[in-house]
Amino acid sequence: MDEIDNNILFHLENNARLSMTELGKLVGLSQPAVTERVKRMEEKGVIAEYRTVLAPHKLNKQSAAYVLFRTRDCHAFLDFCRSSPEVAECYRISGEHNYLLKVLTESTQDLEEFGDRCDAYGTYTTIIVISSPIPYKNLIQGPNLVAVHKD
Repeated sequence: MDEIDNNILFHLENNARLSMTELGKLVGLSQPAVTERVKRMEEKGVIAEYRTVLAPHKLNKQSAAYVLFRTRDCHAFLDFCRSSPEVAECYRISGEHNYLLKVLTESTQDLEEFGDRCDAYGTYTTIIVISSPIPYKNLIQGPNLVAVHKD
């Protein structure tokens, strides 16, 4: 990957809905050239997928928490997490706990009920999110990337 690829990734990470023509103009390449570079990065797995980021509070998910979980029955616990709509993310971690969950619920009461259902799988610590001053940070930093035309 070169600086142009990084520039492409920067723009796609900020707006994945850009057309290849618009993206080409932003990075100084023709539409076919930028399309080929994007396709190559998709094939290499650098670009894993395209998503829409939803605003949880607009979907009535007013309560967010992180749950540090310790279990001896990982398979059953993971099946529970996969089937629980409250679990937004699940990470296997090292240390005293096995897993870190990001949980979104409509209320703290719903969070408590989720915790009650967790009791069957092990022990946990719940950390309630007060606010998200940095909710998401891009992996590719810019805009110091300079477009250089190299087809």
